Formats: sequence, C-alpha cells, structure tokens
Amino acid sequence: MIVSWLSHQRRDAFWKHGSVCEDYSVIQCPVYAVGGWADGYSNAVFRMLAGLRVPRKGLVGPWGHGRPHFAVPGPQIGFLQECLRWWDHWLKGKSTGIMDEPMLRLWMQHSVAPAPFYQERPGRWIAEPQWPSPNVSTRALALGAGTLGAVAGADAALVVRSPQSTGIAGGEWCPFGLGGVSEELPLDQRIDDGNSLAFDTAALSADLEIAGAPVAELDISTDTPTGLVAVRLSDVAPEGAATRVSYGVLNLTHREGHQAPSALEAHKRYRVRVQLNDIAHHFPAGHRIRLAVSTAYWPIIWPSPEPTTLTLFTGTSSLVLPVRAPRSDDAALTPFEPSETAPPLAMSALRKGRIDRSLDREIVTGEVEFRIHRDDGRVRNDTTGTIIDYTKQHSYRIRDDDPSSAVSEVVVTIKLERDDWRSEVRTRCTWRCTRSDFLVDTDLDVFEREQRVFCRSWANVIGRDLV
Repeated sequence: MIVSWLSHQRRDAFWKHGSVCEDYSVIQCPVYAVGGWADGYSNAVFRMLAGLRVPRKGLVGPWGHGRPHFAVPGPQIGFLQECLRWWDHWLKGKSTGIMDEPMLRLWMQHSVAPAPFYQERPGRWIAEPQWPSPNVSTRALALGAGTLGAVAGADAALVVRSPQSTGIAGGEWCPFGLGGVSEELPLDQRIDDGNSLAFDTAALSADLEIAGAPVAELDISTDTPTGLVAVRLSDVAPEGAATRVSYGVLNLTHREGHQAPSALEAHKRYRVRVQLNDIAHHFPAGHRIRLAVSTAYWPIIWPSPEPTTLTLFTGTSSLVLPVRAPRSDDAALTPFEPSETAPPLAMSALRKGRIDRSLDREIVTGEVEFRIHRDDGRVRNDTTGTIIDYTKQHSYRIRDDDPSSAVSEVVVTIKLERDDWRSEVRTRCTWRCTRSDFLVDTDLDVFEREQRVFCRSWANVIGRDLV
C-alpha cells in the first residue's frame, strides 16, 4: 500500500475517485458521521456536515480509533442504542426523536495535564443546531516576538531550523491501542517547543472555549525550494506544562493546492494558510495559549529532502481561533444512554500481551530512535480452538542534522494454529530516502509448521515529487 501511495504524491485521480469532497451531491442518503478527538479522521465529520445537502448529523467525542461504546478516553456512550435510533427512524419510519435533536454534538474537552493515556477525558457535551455554526465567531491573535496578542507588533523576522527529531512528543497520528493497552497520546509539548518558534498569550483573564478549526495565517520565506511547516496549538498551565490541543502541517510546495505543487523561490515571502485539526477545547483562566511553529514533525511527517531554514515575519502573521461562547441550552441536552456491548468471545490467554514504547538518543552519532514493541499475546478461541499469536515491532530512526537519515521499519509476525495445523507469516518493510528518491524494501516469508513454503522480496525506488 505504501508503494501505491508514494507513487501518487499529487492529488490526482488515484485520490479523487474515493473522495466524497469531489462532489457531495452524489450522496443521496441521510448520513450520521461519527469521530473522536484522539482519532485521525475526525475532521471529516465537519467537512461532511458543511458539504452535504441531505439530512445529516455529526457526533465527536473524546475517543481514539474505536467505537464510542468501548473506545477510550471515555466517557463511553450507548452508541449501539444511538445507531438503533437512527436506523429505526430512517429504515422503519419509527418516531425516535433523533432528527429533532441538534445536528452536531461535541465533547468540549476540559484542560488536563499532558499524558500519553487517559482513561477518561474531563469535559461536557455541547451541541450546535447547524454547521458551520453562527454561534462560533473568529478571534485573531497577532504573532509578536514570542507573543500572541490582540494587536499586531513590529514586523520582526524570526528564524527557525528545527532538528529533524522535532515532533517526537507528538504521539501517534491515529491512536489504535487506546483500549487500555498502550500509551499513544502526545507528551508534554515542552519537549518539542524548544526546537520551534513559540508564541504565548498572556495568562488568560477569563475562560476561553473554541469549537472548530484553528487557522494559522503565516508570512514566511525559506532558503530551500522545498520545506514543511508544522503548527501546534497548546494549553499551557501556570507551572509550564504544555498539553497539545490541535496541530496542522503543510508541505510548503503545496501552498496553493495539492494538484499542482510548485517549488519555493529562496528568500521570497509567501503567505500560507495552515488549518489545524478541528477541536473543542476549554482554556481555563490563568492558563496561556501557545502556538509553536517548526520545520520538522517526525515521525508523523516524513522530513523534507534537505534541512530548511524558515523565516517567519510576525507583523502580518496571526492565529485565528474559532471562539464559542457557552450556551445555556447545552445543559438541557438529552443524555446518551449507558454503554452496552455484546458478550465477548470466549478466549484463553496463553501468553499475556504487552506494548513497550521507548525513545533512545545515541550521543556520538546523534541518531534518535523511537521504538514500539507490540505483543498481542498468544490467545486461543475457546469455541474453535484456533490459536492466534501476533507481534509487531516498529522503529523510527533519524539524525537531527540529516533528513536523509530517516528510516521507518516494521516487522510483523502472525502465527495461526489448530490441532496439527500450524502456519506463520513474517513481513518486514523498510522505508528510507535520499534527497531525490524514496526507497521501500519489503520481505515476505510464509511457513507451514517450521518449513518455509513461500518467500518474496520487493525493492522499490520512487522519485520524490516536491515531497
């Protein structure tokens, strides 16, 4: 799959054919779009509510990549009952009241200390009768010399060239293992803030809530024809801990769109728009809002072909926040029913699973390695007797001074057995790069019992297209 994706580095027919945004009118049926703030796909909920013209609803909770009746962070809801209300209304014509409720329901996340895992995410449910909502207004904060404020200051030129490991505190792009198994959420952002340009408001004199997509309007220049900018919005507590609220990234050669990217002209000023992920968040009084800008965001984003020095001009750069005033009718929302789930399969654990995540820095070479060892254990389906054994090792390596040193390697082993049948599949995929090419090497080995019955290797070289 990665080879197919890398073979289409522009927005061409490969991407368009499966994208509903190309023509929302082709969707003729009612739509209920559901997402989670910790998931990688929640922005689609807001785009679909704005673009569709059919009866529609949206729901975004605090969850990771899982169903709302079991996903974490909690609270979980009675999602199966909610689905039944939807299907009963549209398929059976029953009066369930679901279309009498607001179009969009969101979990307004309250401020928490940064942590890689939350069992529950504090907050409250809010609702909007339509999206985009007239209840959300924009507030622009001007970037100054390390400041965010209501009034633009002098046009200072601030320079940043982030170490290539910047972003190592970003967590997973799309957390899958949040079922109490793995810690995949962002760490304290101070780890990355020191490698970025950081802009802080003064301590807030009153609570501030946002709902929607923050946008960074940046006036920049670079010294290279390619480059990227990563923008992070954080909630900074009085003692200094920084919790990431949202983020956005832009390949600067795609500044005018993804279909026809163009190289940058060195030292020419460009105005770029970086839209961050949609979010609903409560900043409490006494906290500060921070915008951090970096030229790397590893390993969520593959590095640019060469190190980039970015100059940001503060006088015409700003952060635009989607501010929402609390509404009294939020408290009157009908609560969701309690979570219900089907009885789990009868399984016996023959080896307990675990996930280990570690970060190492080699002092001599300067290489930073982020490792994930995932062991789902060895379990037996008590109904069929089938035994499943799954392990995965993922490594991200990079040197701070060399983007061409980036390496992503994944090794997966799957074993299946029952009675006298035993099979095993081993795969290894290594992704590397030069300034001009992506290099993807893949190995596949298949075993019956202990005998290898199939093997194949692929070596792919794919030219970089302003990426």
